[in-house]
This record gives sequence, structure tokens and C-alpha cells, in this order.
Amino acid sequence: MNVRQWCRDLGMGARFALTGGREGWVRMLLTAVGVGLGVALLLLTTALPHILTARDRVEDARQDFSASYDTAKAENSLLVAVTDTQWHDKNIRGRLLEPEGSRAPLPPGVGRFPAKGEMVASPALKRLLSSDGAELLRERIPYRITGTIGDDGLIGSRELAYYAGAEDLAPHSVGARVTRLTAFGNPNPSPERADPVLILMTLVVFVALLTPVAVFIAAAVRFGGERRDRRLAALRLVGSDSRTTRRIAAGEALAGSLLGLAVGAVLFLIGRQVAGSVEVMGESFFPNYLDPSPTLVALVAVAVPSAAVLVTLLAMRGVVVEPLGVVRTAKPPRRRLWWRLLVPLAGLAMLYPMIGKGRRNGDFNQYLVTGGVLLLLVGVTALLPWLVEAFVARLGGGGVSWQLAVRRLQLSSGTAARMVNGIAVAVAGAIALQMLFAGVEGQYTRDTGQDPRRAQMEVDLSGHTPLGAARAEFAGAKGVRTSVALSTGQVGGKRREPDLTATVTVGDCAALREVARMPSCRDGDVFAVDNPYSDSEYQKELRPLMRPGARVWIDPTQGEARGREIAWTLPATVREATARKDSLQGDPSGLLVTPSALPAKALSTVNGHIYLRLDEAVPDAQEHVRTTTARIDPLAYSWTWAATEQSNRYASLRTGLFLGAVCVLALIGASLLVSQLEQLRERRKLLSSLLAFGTRRRTLGLSVLWQTAVPITLGLLLAATVGLTLGTVLLKLTATPVSVDWASVLSLTGAGAAVVLAVTLLSLPPLVRMMRPEGLRTE
Repeated sequence: MNVRQWCRDLGMGARFALTGGREGWVRMLLTAVGVGLGVALLLLTTALPHILTARDRVEDARQDFSASYDTAKAENSLLVAVTDTQWHDKNIRGRLLEPEGSRAPLPPGVGRFPAKGEMVASPALKRLLSSDGAELLRERIPYRITGTIGDDGLIGSRELAYYAGAEDLAPHSVGARVTRLTAFGNPNPSPERADPVLILMTLVVFVALLTPVAVFIAAAVRFGGERRDRRLAALRLVGSDSRTTRRIAAGEALAGSLLGLAVGAVLFLIGRQVAGSVEVMGESFFPNYLDPSPTLVALVAVAVPSAAVLVTLLAMRGVVVEPLGVVRTAKPPRRRLWWRLLVPLAGLAMLYPMIGKGRRNGDFNQYLVTGGVLLLLVGVTALLPWLVEAFVARLGGGGVSWQLAVRRLQLSSGTAARMVNGIAVAVAGAIALQMLFAGVEGQYTRDTGQDPRRAQMEVDLSGHTPLGAARAEFAGAKGVRTSVALSTGQVGGKRREPDLTATVTVGDCAALREVARMPSCRDGDVFAVDNPYSDSEYQKELRPLMRPGARVWIDPTQGEARGREIAWTLPATVREATARKDSLQGDPSGLLVTPSALPAKALSTVNGHIYLRLDEAVPDAQEHVRTTTARIDPLAYSWTWAATEQSNRYASLRTGLFLGAVCVLALIGASLLVSQLEQLRERRKLLSSLLAFGTRRRTLGLSVLWQTAVPITLGLLLAATVGLTLGTVLLKLTATPVSVDWASVLSLTGAGAAVVLAVTLLSLPPLVRMMRPEGLRTE
């Protein structure tokens, strides 16, 4: 192979693209836009690992939790109290700071410590507090803003966070509500064990989202192919051989792809800036987070032009460019099926060795997973042209619009298949991912033991607020129907390091009846809980601690010498109580005690909890509760009850899938529109000729619609088949029972059809403008 000759021919093709007049410029612009959209999404995807790394780096740098409770007060120590809250569905990160010396560490992004009554806030929180309708939030966070948290202290441009000054935090039980630090960050991060199923899901998400992008780029470099091939006949007339002609055609595609790289880079930079000002599903980023890896950028920069050249050379193999015209063979040979089936079968063969491994039987081979999923999805692009050709070859008569569409499809079924290849691959991948996520969701969702029908919110007091007074405040809060106050503590058989501890729940008779069923109750009674819904062996082990007259220790020492242990002898009568299945406590056990039965000094060792039932008809009832909580006890925790909760990593991956799917769908729509406009431009003279012979505009418009509807219907059917197959295999890999959510399958298929319909409707106005007799004019 003569490298110099190749470079000369490719350069000549690039000059033709740049100096080919209006036709050449339009063709190159269409190619550049199509390639640019794909490149922009590829660059965004290559930046995803850096986004996660940057957010994790900030999260680690500002970590303020300590596993050590014995840090002594010093010149370099700082007391930190957590005051997180919520505003509707947005989380607000809050901290109270009290420096204990001149060398106390500053949090990342904070220039100086705020004084008591002052705070430094994130720009987003500052805007929120000054907005209309945030009166309850301003009452809950009543500090004066004296500064702004810098970018290095926030994980996103829209994060809501603040640091406020405080005093006298030390008495609030250092180690429980308040942490003493000498430095921010986690000096000894423990690596989390990788979950093979989550790794598998991450790989599949990336492959499923990127494969349609690659398909679109491959289709975009072939825009204007028919006109280009006819023009190349002139080169044969002046003596160019067929190989040289193909290389010149590849040079034209190379020029379009290089311009597409520039367009993609510009679109990426624009999207990078926009990303800093938007929030999607509660997630926001700084523009500098979207810095793709230089290695991956270089790979994209090399792979896209190389793919453009390779795709063009492969496409030109089926075209005979002669000096007097282009021959695409009036009746091309029928496409063969056997080798097209080998592609998805090879993918299944790569995935087969890992079936049944699941989470416990070893890690998945990442290369086999990536290759297998890729081959199955690429199998859609291999099978769809054959399917379209075989189907349209059997179509017969009908209306004029139908016959025009069918004849066009019969003449160029490959072009029609290329238009819908990308969306078919995207739908197939989406169906498979939906099956996988739905199948393993139960493995990453746990039952919290909370019944939202019994209570909607819970408040955990810090211990320095009288429980009775707090309950009275909440009872008068707007939106609260009823409140139940309970305190919990621990008792052990030994003063220090007991082998077994039991829970002590303290409350009046009405409150205790929310936990267990009792035959009767009056102040001074003590009950031993029999929980038929819990571990019976554990209950047997607790019995010695709950027998009448037993000597136990309240708040026994567990690894730290606090000296708060209180001796207590149980009364001679300990009555039986049966736990309620819908108890306010998740797993009631141990002792139920009315207040007068407990030693008076032991009341300071128990933690107060208030369970609230809300009037959902009251607007912002939860916000009123959170504001009341902050007013009563700034260190109290309040949260909304939910029957289940999901793993954060699973939820993050699902959020990433949603964001990626939105981007891919946007790319699908934009690329299909560009492709459709290019096809209409190619057929402008034909449409004008039909109109000049008396064909109605309505008939031509319907013919364009049929030309889109037939291949997209076949493509979606094939996508559903491949998607269900891939989803079944992925569930087999994770050792999860196979189930199909048909509603999701139909909705995803319908979403793909809706995108194509929208693109077709948007292409009708240009179609109308092209259907004019002036379109027959030529030079």
C-alpha cells in the first residue's frame, strides 16, 4: 500500500468537499452536524468518570465525621454539629461550627469561621432564602449570611449548604450529636467492596448508551452518498481507477468528519457551560467537572475520522462508478442472513460462560460482558437491513402514496434501514436495561420497618430538650394531627461491657399502646415485650434481663468510660405485653416502662423520639414540622417515614441511566431530523417532477410518512425481540428470576416511535418547500 498515494487521494477528496460549491458545502455541513452531535455525546460520556471522581473528592475533603470519640480539646480542635434539613424534595446540608482554638481547621470553601448568629451559604441556598415563599425556611435557618461557600466546598453548582457559627456545643454529648475534629477529610478511607452486579449494570449502561451514538456517526458520514457517487463518475472519465475513486470519496467523508469533530467540540463546550446552571433529578455539576480524560478525547479524535474512512470504503464496495455514470445494479443481490445471525449469536456465546454467577459466585469478566452486549446490539444493525429488504420485497399494490413509498423502499432499503438503525439499537438497549434494573431492584431495596400509615414523620431529640415540652410544641404545630412521645435506652446485666443488652422504651400508657398490646396499664407498670414477629432465640436470651427483681444497669458502658451507668432493680411484678405488628417501633423488644417506674436520674440517659401524624390537607405540613424542630432543638433530627429505601449506589446508577437516556433520545431526534432532511434534499428533483406531473402534495407527504413508518415498525419489532433476549440473558447472569414488565417494554417502544413521528412532522415544512416546479431547474 502506497501511503503517499493514499494521502494524496484523501487530500483531493477533502478539497472536493471544501471547493465543491453549494452542493458540496451543504453535504459536508450535514455530515458535520450529524457527526458533531455524536461527538458531543461521546465527549460527555468520556467526562462522566471525572464527574464522579470530582464529586467524591469534594465529599471526602469535607467529611466531618470521626470514628474516635476521645479527641481532646486543643488549639487545633473544632466542634461540628450536623443540622441537615430538607426543603420540599431538596436536601440542605447544614453544619454548626465552634472553633476551640486559633488553629482550628476550616472547612473546604470557607475563608473564615462565621460568628454566632452568622453563616456562610452556598450561592443556591442564598438565592433560595431570598426567594418568595421561603418564609418557613428563613425561620428554620435564621442566621445572617456573611459569606459564600467556594466551589471547592460544594459537590454541585445547585447544592444547598451552609456553615453557621455556634457556641456551647460541647455539652451536647460529643460523639453522638457533636463531633470534635482536628482536620476535615477521611484520612483512612476504607475501600468499599465492589458489587459484581453493579459493575455489570454499569458496563451495560455504558455500552447500551454509546452503541447508538456510534451507529449514528457511521450513518452521518454517508450523508449525500448518492449525489457524491454520481459526481465521482467524472473522475473515472478523466482516468481515475476505481480504487482511487473510493479513496477520494473517503477523503470527502474525512473532511466532513473532521469538521464534525470541531462542531462536536463546540457543542460540548456549550453544553459544559449549560451544565453548570441546570439541575436534573436533584443532581448538579460545575463546568470544570466535565473535563474528559485526555486519553479518551484522543481516542475519539482518532476513532471518528478513521471510522468515516472505513465506513465509506466499505459502502463504496457495493457501488460501481463508471465513466458514464453510477451503477448500483438495478436488482442488487439479496442480502444473506447467515452471517448476520452470527453477530448476535457470537454475543450470546460470550455471555454464556457467566450465566448464574450472580453476586456470590465471583466477578464478571468485563471484556466478555462488554463484547457480548455490544455484539447483541450491533446485531440489530446487521439484521435490520435484511429484515426491511425481505419485508418490502413482498409488499404489493395500494394507494398512490403507498406505492410511491414501497417502490422507494424496494430501490433503497439499505438507506431506510440506516435511518432507523440507531433508534432500534437504543430501544433494544433500553428494554434490556429496564428488565435488568426491574429484576434486581428488590436486591437493592430494603424494608425500613416503618409504616407511613401509622406516622408520617419522626423527630429524634438531642437529649437536652424536655420530651414533654417538645411534644406540646409539636402538638400545636400547624399540620400536626397527633403526636406520640417515647424515649429509648439500653439496659445490661453488667455495668461495663455487658454481653447482652435490651431496649428500654419509656412512655405513658397511651404511648406504650402504640408499641404493644397490654391488658391494662397505669403509671408505675413495667412490661416485658413478647414479639411474635421477631427472632424467638434472641427473645429467649433477653429473658434473664427482664425477670422480676433482676438487677440491671441503665446505659452500661460500651467501650468508653463515661461513668453514666445507673443501677436499677426491676419491680417484683413485670407484666407481659405483645408487640403490635404495626408498632411505631420497627422491631419492638425488651422492656416497656412507664415514667414513674424508672429511676429519676435515668431519664437523662434515654433518647426522646416524637412520632407525628400529619394532616395532609394542610399545605407544607412537613415544612412546618421541620421548622418547629429547628426552633425547639437545632440538633434534633427529623425525617419522613418511608416503607422502603434503596441503595445509594443503585439509585445513582439509575439516575445516570436516566440522564444518559435523555441525552441519547435528544441525539436520536436531532440526528434523525438531519438524516431526513438530507434524504429529502437528495430527492428534491424527483419530488418536483412528480408534482409537475400532477401528483398531489398530500400524496407526496403521505409517501414520505410511509417510507418512515414501515422501517421504523420493523426496527422497533426487532429491537423489542433483541432487547427481551438481552434482558433475559442479563437476568440469568445475575441469577435473578426472569420477568418482563410489558408496560415498560411498550412504553419504551412507544417512546422510540414518538421520536420518529415528531421528526417526520418537523420534516414536513421543508418537504412542502421542496415540492415546487422550480426544483427542476438545473445548471
